[in-house]
Amino acid sequence: MAGSEDNSGAVFNASSVNIDKAPLREIMCYLQKSNNKYDNRLGLHISSIFVILVVSTAVTFFPVLAARSRRLRIPLSVYLVARYFGAGVIIATAFIHLLDPAYNAIGPKSCVGLTGGWAGYSWPPAIAMSSAMLIFLLDFLADYYVERRHGIVHGPVENLITNSSDADGSGVNKSQLSNNEKLDDDLANFRNLSGDSEAVGRAFRSQIAAFLILEFGIIFHSVIIGLNLGVSGGASFDTLYPVLVFHQSFEGLGIGARLSVIPMPTRWKWLPWALCAAYGLTTPISIAIGLGLHTSYNGKTFTGSIVKGVFDAISAGILLYTGFVEMLARDLLFNPNRTQNKMRLTIMLVSLYLGAGTMALIGKWA
Repeated sequence: MAGSEDNSGAVFNASSVNIDKAPLREIMCYLQKSNNKYDNRLGLHISSIFVILVVSTAVTFFPVLAARSRRLRIPLSVYLVARYFGAGVIIATAFIHLLDPAYNAIGPKSCVGLTGGWAGYSWPPAIAMSSAMLIFLLDFLADYYVERRHGIVHGPVENLITNSSDADGSGVNKSQLSNNEKLDDDLANFRNLSGDSEAVGRAFRSQIAAFLILEFGIIFHSVIIGLNLGVSGGASFDTLYPVLVFHQSFEGLGIGARLSVIPMPTRWKWLPWALCAAYGLTTPISIAIGLGLHTSYNGKTFTGSIVKGVFDAISAGILLYTGFVEMLARDLLFNPNRTQNKMRLTIMLVSLYLGAGTMALIGKWA
């Protein structure tokens, strides 16, 4: 059997290798290398483009539509399930779908991680930590700038949602309302997330940058998995297709849930819909590109592994910071207007853990 070139460029003859003497790097690079396994089921691949487009886009739009539409009477309990299920999905995506693949691509036991300067340090956690710390710095500077220029604003979204003195001037604090009040009535407060008031403008400026960074991290991940689905075939494609329908839908739910509570000035009212559409289109377009490149694209080359591993680790840091700080800490730990309704808190927490658990389970296949 002729020698084959591993991911680092070295020639490795698998038919005559001496396991006791062969460098571990050469063995790992050979095992990691894989050729495209695209089959000719073009119709099925094309169907994946449209199925993922329709399903993931619809789910992404749902929380935004539920929070802002005055025509729909969606119970607040349904909205809360979607919102906190999405938060759990974001956190599980960071750990299971980004950080773990980063280890596989550039970690200590990978081909890249056993080569050159990559072998001297465990880079995935370092990159993820650096990413999270950078996002924190950007978030802090944005918040500091808004406070200095426009006045102190803490928990602006929660104030708009739960305190009607900000929303309609009535001065009634919603946290003082009876626990027996209908959830449908409370949902009206979630819909007061746009307008031209100074409070809306301050809240928008303090949160939109962090959200855009979150969407960047998820979209890059969506590009990679879209390309992989486009070039896959056989049993791999049969598994990835249905799993990615759920995967992209749940991630979209997380994006929509986070976006649904960002107040939008009137001139930016189109932005939530554009951002949801951008996410929904990313994976289908990437699948189409993968189909076009199925004879040449291989994400497991040495260079491809570096690119994927580094960006997965960066995205993991972004999503970890966003999930724990932007979604959970601000809503559940440091929100002065957090509900005291035990049923509602139970719904929020159960949805959170259900989202994280479901997305972690999906990691068994994709």
